[in-house]
Amino acid sequence: MAANRVAILKDNLPVRRQIEYYYPQWTIIPCRSVEEARNKTVRGEADCFVTGARQAVKYTERNALYSIPLSRPLEISFGVKSGQPQLLAVLNKTLKAMPIGMLSSSFSMHENAKHKVTLEDYIKDNLLLFSASFLLVTLLILSIFILLLQKARKAERAARSVAGKAKDLNEKLQIAVEKAEGANRAKTNFLNNMSHDIRTPMNAILGYNRLMRKKLTDPQLIDYQRKIEQSGSLLLSIINHVLDMARIESGKSKLDENARMKKTIAVEHRSLICDGTKIREIFVNLISNAVKYTPRGGSVEVNVNELPCEREGFARIQTVVTDTGIGMSKEYLPTIYDSFSRERNTTMGKVAGTGLGMAIVKELVTMMGGTIEVKSELGEGTTFTVTLDHKIAETRHDDRKEIASRKAAAESLADLHILLAEDNDLNAEIAMTLLEEAGLKVDRAADGIQCVSRIEKEPAGTYALILMDIQMPNMDGYKATETIRQLPDPKKAAIPIIAMTANAFEEDRKMALAKGMNGYIAKQIDPAKMLAAIQDAIEK
Repeated sequence: MAANRVAILKDNLPVRRQIEYYYPQWTIIPCRSVEEARNKTVRGEADCFVTGARQAVKYTERNALYSIPLSRPLEISFGVKSGQPQLLAVLNKTLKAMPIGMLSSSFSMHENAKHKVTLEDYIKDNLLLFSASFLLVTLLILSIFILLLQKARKAERAARSVAGKAKDLNEKLQIAVEKAEGANRAKTNFLNNMSHDIRTPMNAILGYNRLMRKKLTDPQLIDYQRKIEQSGSLLLSIINHVLDMARIESGKSKLDENARMKKTIAVEHRSLICDGTKIREIFVNLISNAVKYTPRGGSVEVNVNELPCEREGFARIQTVVTDTGIGMSKEYLPTIYDSFSRERNTTMGKVAGTGLGMAIVKELVTMMGGTIEVKSELGEGTTFTVTLDHKIAETRHDDRKEIASRKAAAESLADLHILLAEDNDLNAEIAMTLLEEAGLKVDRAADGIQCVSRIEKEPAGTYALILMDIQMPNMDGYKATETIRQLPDPKKAAIPIIAMTANAFEEDRKMALAKGMNGYIAKQIDPAKMLAAIQDAIEK
């Protein structure tokens, strides 16, 4: 037989041994795969290659190759474990007794059983089925994609619709908020103006009434004067309540904490930091109500105790106001803190009031982070319990020493020369009378321009202090103060200035101090407070 170059798998040792035994003249070309052996044969690098019968048919059809079986079958024998020679002899005799055709067929089946069908083979053998399946899967994926796209577009349209409605709603809400804020600003401006416009004549009424008291000798006239003063004070209190409630509701009422002593034998820490003005307002309302609604023969009791407080640096003060008065019904209690709420009106109850006191108390207690509780029964009285936490002050003040010091200081104001800037003739006359009765000498300027002019023209030191009204024609008190503070003469620029105005809100006091003033007095004028403010301003 002629010599040939045969390509075989380099790892197929049985075939290699068969060729070397039966075809020793052939040249063996080892390959990594059957495909590599086929390619070498097609390119002429080998004369033939060895593969199984099933693959031989495939390559014959694809590459126009010819396949023939090997001329001599492989001599096959069984292998068994060592130590079993009888079994090996029986099996080999059986192989030799088998016809050669049956043996070749069995070997071919054994070889082809190891063949693995590739994806390429499967597609080629099932091309129609594969094409139909691929088309079906593609259509399914495309349908799902289109469906999701439609849902996305639908959701987008819905979102745009909702966004449009939300935008319209937001615009409407914004307009409503702006209108509400505008109305609130208008209300605040009205209340500020009302505060000034009402307090100015009230200051005149109560001021002249106070001056008239010193001139009266007739007991009946003295009684009339006292009732006028009481009614005027009540009216001023009502005005204060209305204004305070409006300020609280608008969020413009703020705490002004400062060191203040609260004396009681049940309190360990006697020097606390709190808003003294608002604390007094809370308990003036509670105690005055207890007195008003407790008939003669009844009693009002106020107990102040310090409770354990878990907050570091704070003291928890509980104040209990108890009366044996007329009490309140259980039906009324849930509305006790509502504005203008009263179980009995003024005509029926014979007790004057606005119905704002408890609403203010509730708001102030809440603002300070405290709690207020009420227990009451008709005919048996009422108990209010207020619990507040206050910062513990580092220093301790003695009110008695402070009062004595202020009294001594007021006596030292005699012959002090001051300038009063006041445009209202009645208020000017009252203030000048009160000051002159205290031994002070007073000059008057009718507006801010006149006030600045006097300070500029008179020598430095002529006036020890200026009492400055805020709302004045031509130049208001703020502008006048700023002008004086900018004078080239440092002594004139540093003259103490006290605001004396009917604008009685806390913001007005802060504004006065921010403009360079040294103190603040709210009308209607209290002589003792006015003299104390003058003394404080001069000593600073």
